[in-house]
Amino acid sequence: MEKQKYEIKDMESFELKHIFDCGQCFRWNEEEDGSYTGVIKQGILNVKKENGLITFEGMLDGNIKEIVVDYFDLNNNYEEIKNKLSKIDDNMKKSIEYGYGIRILNQDLFECIISFIISANNNIPRIKGIIERLSKKCSRRVIYNEKEYYLFPSVSELSKLSVEDLRSLGLGFRDIRVFNTCRKIKEKVIDLDKIKEMKSSEKIREELLKLDGVGPKVADCIMLFSLKRYDVFPIDVWVRRVMNDLYIHNENEEKVNKKEILKIANELYGNICGLAQQYLFYYRREND
Repeated sequence: MEKQKYEIKDMESFELKHIFDCGQCFRWNEEEDGSYTGVIKQGILNVKKENGLITFEGMLDGNIKEIVVDYFDLNNNYEEIKNKLSKIDDNMKKSIEYGYGIRILNQDLFECIISFIISANNNIPRIKGIIERLSKKCSRRVIYNEKEYYLFPSVSELSKLSVEDLRSLGLGFRDIRVFNTCRKIKEKVIDLDKIKEMKSSEKIREELLKLDGVGPKVADCIMLFSLKRYDVFPIDVWVRRVMNDLYIHNENEEKVNKKEILKIANELYGNICGLAQQYLFYYRREND
């Protein structure tokens, strides 16, 4: 691992708060200077934006430019995506104007699976705390700028923990789910490499749903945030709320059918409905 630096000038559609606070990741934290530091698969990375200059610095395995381009989806034209979505209706346009700097991160598949199992019926501060304790318990320590960080554990590292170990870290009812999922992945009952090669989102979802603790919403989050499947539309309480407010108008929001939401999302946003979901989610949650 070595300390590296990479800079980009005038990158469009790249705002730190929008990217890191839109619900897609749990290991990024804001620093006092407004930059964000995160733990990713390859190491520790700090991102700062000032006067149009984006600076990436970190302690990483691999080439920082290649890591940044892949992780932040820099080869994807978000201006084009936003222009296309903004033409659909004023609701979408307003959401995009609010979260104009969102980018979908390309996170490690195993980390994303475990993180979103932990996220079930949980809040973000608690999710972050559990993941930090989990990483500290069984993974590699990295010192960056005189601070200690711990990488997310590998399948083999996490599989060494018992259900009791997981429970002691505060996972609650999720302990057995994480335990069983680790076993299935380690023993190749579910092969993550094969999942990455699958072309069909439906087939990927079928495989992910075989994992303990992975329901339809968690499966769609995993697909969107680690497999770049932009044709999925994760539905949580915020998405249900915004879709009801904007399009369905049911007096009892809890009675809104997910199939009805998906039908509208697919008709309006097509194969980039996952990107539309992030703009809608971020706008609704931040303005509740």
